[in-house]
Order: sequence, then structure tokens, then C-alpha cells
Amino acid sequence: MRAQKFSDFWPYYLQEHAQPGTRALHYVGTSLVVLLVGALPFAGRWWIIPALPLAGYGFAWLGHGLIERNRPATFRYPLWSLRADFRMWSRFVTGRMGRELASAGVRPDGSIDPSKRRRL
Repeated sequence: MRAQKFSDFWPYYLQEHAQPGTRALHYVGTSLVVLLVGALPFAGRWWIIPALPLAGYGFAWLGHGLIERNRPATFRYPLWSLRADFRMWSRFVTGRMGRELASAGVRPDGSIDPSKRRRL
């Protein structure tokens, strides 16, 4: 089965990021990307552009490999994963991530409510 709408993908994405450590590494990578993009007009350094995917994906994939032990959704859903990463980051920054996780069936301990488990 493949997600047809982002609204179907979002709960799956959150479940693939159930462990707090995985999300933390995503937040670090995304924050670094935001800072680098913000610095680009002032720094005028060309190396910032190729550093963007390294910063964002490097931290994220580290979390998936070492903590979550799953395959990043980026490989099957590249654009939705990018959108979801920034959405997850914005929910974290605004303090709304807990509600999002709960609605997706992700428990505070990182386990997933079996009745809400998504497989895509």
C-alpha cells in the first residue's frame, strides 16, 4: 500500500520517528538547515548550498540507523518526507509535537498503539 495523500502519510511519518532520540537528531539537522539558509544571504559562501542536504539528512539518517533502526521514509516518499520533517520541526518549536504524536498513536515511551499502527 502506498499513501495517496499527505494526511495519510503524516501519522506514518510520526510512527517512523517514535523514539525521542530520533526526533532530537532530526530537530538538530533541520535547525542547522534553517540557520544555514538564513546565513546564506549574509555569508555569500557557495559551500552552504551543498551543505544543506548533508546537515539535514546526515543527522536524520544517523537517528534512523542508530536509534529507530528503520529505513528513512525519504527513500519512498522524498518530497512528503521533506515536508513532514519541517512540519515536525515546527510542531516541536511551537510546543505542539506531543499532541501530534498522541493522535498518531505514538506513546511517550516511544511505543506505538497497535490499533493505530500505519504500514505504507
